[in-house]
Amino acid sequence: MKFWQKIAISSSSLVAVTLLAACGNSKTSEEKTDSSKVTGSVKLWVDTTQVSYYKTIAKNFNKKYPDVKVKVTQSPNGSANAKTDVGKDPSKAADVFEVPNDQLGSMADQGYINPLSPTATKTVKKNNVAVSVKGVEWNNKLYAYPFAEQAQTLYYNKSKVSADDVKDWDTLTSKGVIATDFTNAYNFYPIFLSAGTYLYGKDGETLKGTNVNTQKGVDAMTWLAQQKSNKGVMQTSNALNQLKSGKAVATLDGPWDTANIKKILGKNFGVAPYPTITVGGKKVQMQAFLGIEAFAVNSHTATKNQKAAATLAEFITNKQSQLIVYKNSGQVPVDKAAQKADTVANDEATKAVMTMAGSGYSTPMPKMSQMATFWNLSAPLINGAYTGSIKAADYSAKLQTFHDAISKAN
Repeated sequence: MKFWQKIAISSSSLVAVTLLAACGNSKTSEEKTDSSKVTGSVKLWVDTTQVSYYKTIAKNFNKKYPDVKVKVTQSPNGSANAKTDVGKDPSKAADVFEVPNDQLGSMADQGYINPLSPTATKTVKKNNVAVSVKGVEWNNKLYAYPFAEQAQTLYYNKSKVSADDVKDWDTLTSKGVIATDFTNAYNFYPIFLSAGTYLYGKDGETLKGTNVNTQKGVDAMTWLAQQKSNKGVMQTSNALNQLKSGKAVATLDGPWDTANIKKILGKNFGVAPYPTITVGGKKVQMQAFLGIEAFAVNSHTATKNQKAAATLAEFITNKQSQLIVYKNSGQVPVDKAAQKADTVANDEATKAVMTMAGSGYSTPMPKMSQMATFWNLSAPLINGAYTGSIKAADYSAKLQTFHDAISKAN
């Protein structure tokens, strides 16, 4: 799942579905009980490419919970659009569905999902790495079961540039060409974070906590503008083709494309955490967004199926299930024990992602409902700086307008 593949929900859509929120149950997800007492019928939504191996996971679930009927089907418009799809009619949506963590705050506020039960909360906190737990937390409660962490890394052709070359952006782009896309806010808004600004505060949950309308924000815009004249930087909407043709030696991408890039580069496959960059005259770590993929339980699920739905959500995100997902898709598990498994711990691409998931390398994706506005407005801001359509003299004014727009209460 690519976090940047988002379709923002319009304000009118949000208003239209708000009335449905009152129908949601206010109780937490059902407590886990023993398998002999779990019965019901549950529908599970996953992305199209995931259906086959989640059917395998569902079969494993049925060995333990034979009295629960599970139907695995593809999400209507992909997990990136879970909030939209569930919001159309929660009563007809799947009982358990895959969702990126940045949508959880809005879904919780609109009543589509309930907090996890105390027992499930303890299980999630005990078994999974802290950053993934924080990723599914909203207002001090957990609202979903995490199963994968997504942070982009740098992929490169190691026959063209060395491991030392890719440690710094300036060095890399002096030795070869990096293919990337400045119309993609998921790729490049983190430059503002690298420059020292915050998006919705240090906690990612403070409405007035964005300080992009500062000199640090201007510094980030300046860096973006400088890349237009950098001969080692190629703007493209298909970086993998440029990597395959040899016109580029590196690109920024996520674990969802690791398998494809390995096929393209073969024995010359190289991967590393993001390089350092020079912003505002300072050498800093280039940051990425950290996303957590999770499964949530629909609060509108029929009462008789709520226990089965919560039990399924917990099972499909346990260690064994996360390892099956990793084997089939390369999605990096968040279960502590799964991360220590040889197949995971010894994989260079996975290690790079786990490094990027650490403090200082990435910022967890905020879960504010205002993120829909953020995605709509950040891409033109970034691309405008890169192309030069936004002039340096207008940086401060444009940043102020952006700041004000994403800081409004819904």
